[in-house]
Amino acid sequence: MRPHLLTLLFAGLIAACSAPPSQTTAQTSAQSLQGGLALPEPSREAPSSAGQVKLSFAPVVRRAAPAVVNISSKRVVRQQADPFWQMFGAVPGNQVEGSLGSGVIVRADGLIVTNNHVIEGGQEITVSLADRREFPAKVLLSDSRADLAVLKIDATGLPTLAINADEDLQVGDLVLAIGDPFGVGQTVTNGIISALNRTDVGSGDAFSYIQTDAAINPGNSGGALVDMNGELIGLNSFIVSRSGGSVGVGFAIPGPVVRQVVEAALGGHAVVRPWLGVAGQTVTSDIARTMGLDRPEGVLVAEVYPGSSASRAGLEQGDVVLGIDGQPVNDVVTLNYRVGAHRAGDSIVIAYRRKAEARTARAEAAAPPATLPRDEQTLAGRQPFQGAVVVNLSPAVALDLGVNPFADGVLITQLKDGIGAEYFRPGDIIRQVNGQTIRTVAQLKAALADSRRWQVTIERDGQTISGSFGL
Repeated sequence: MRPHLLTLLFAGLIAACSAPPSQTTAQTSAQSLQGGLALPEPSREAPSSAGQVKLSFAPVVRRAAPAVVNISSKRVVRQQADPFWQMFGAVPGNQVEGSLGSGVIVRADGLIVTNNHVIEGGQEITVSLADRREFPAKVLLSDSRADLAVLKIDATGLPTLAINADEDLQVGDLVLAIGDPFGVGQTVTNGIISALNRTDVGSGDAFSYIQTDAAINPGNSGGALVDMNGELIGLNSFIVSRSGGSVGVGFAIPGPVVRQVVEAALGGHAVVRPWLGVAGQTVTSDIARTMGLDRPEGVLVAEVYPGSSASRAGLEQGDVVLGIDGQPVNDVVTLNYRVGAHRAGDSIVIAYRRKAEARTARAEAAAPPATLPRDEQTLAGRQPFQGAVVVNLSPAVALDLGVNPFADGVLITQLKDGIGAEYFRPGDIIRQVNGQTIRTVAQLKAALADSRRWQVTIERDGQTISGSFGL
């Protein structure tokens, strides 16, 4: 018998799905971090009767499922020529490749958020609603760094999901994953939040994921992870699996990041993620002992960028950042995420420790500074970097490209056809040419001009490499 894909029967739902929420006020834990952070005690309740166990997720599904859509994307890929068949005059043709995923309607006028990898490179994107209507979609914004994209279809009066960006989430909370796995049709699966603030998965240096054991499979990407209020708490993005199918280890992009990208699309501008301006490292057991801490916690500040939010707030090298806005941070990625999920201009509260003293500071969530213009250029002419696409590094450019925001100099971002492709790689930083220190693209071009021999020094993966070129 073919299962009905819009219905999910499950034993184990808490009473909150159909009964009024508890009016008990959450008490504040007596335990706190050394920086003075107090975290609330959970106010959730486990099922306490057979009647509660027989309750259904159906009311939540009825609210949330109509706002989850199917997305198909097609792109034309030119096939590579086979030298054997070319001898007989055969010409390679084009092949149409497609991908399937899911998306969530966040505005009634047809604004949809999904994963960037679902639509990346797509030349024809089609959105299928839960009521089986289909619409062509255009891309308003794509953010490869966050793996999010915002689409627009020509429709009105659509069902929507509210984005929950408050992050009032706890491990063990019940969640539903709604999407279109394997293209079989809209499907609902359930589970719990298995973990929060997962920073050692995925990619990027500013993202923290929600982990869930709700079944997520290929095709679920871009679909909704919803709480028991039927609100969007995350966008299902990827799984960890040896088989390619769900083994209960799935990850979702949190609501604050989704909200940030949607707001940027509505504003018609690129995503701006605030940056605190510190380089640091996780406090390990050895570091904690050296610093006289009771236990390892927080991020040890190794460097503060001059003029940054951290500098203006008074942070110094050697401080230990313990939390942002009452939320603990124990690694640099979580620190960057907590700051970066804010809107630019927001005020943030930093809890930190300086030697034996617990302190707090207030800082502005500010965009990373563009200390130099980007000045992106493709280098031409007969010289070692011919065909290299280069930019001036600044914190703004570095964070956009996913490299160290404290780095300076001229970065190679791409290598097109030319001499440079033989010797260099994207990510190389050009340090010197013929003994001249290179800080800008203009300086690089001047140093390369009017010469037939070049002594070049670059930085690659933290190592300095030098070489001589004569052309």
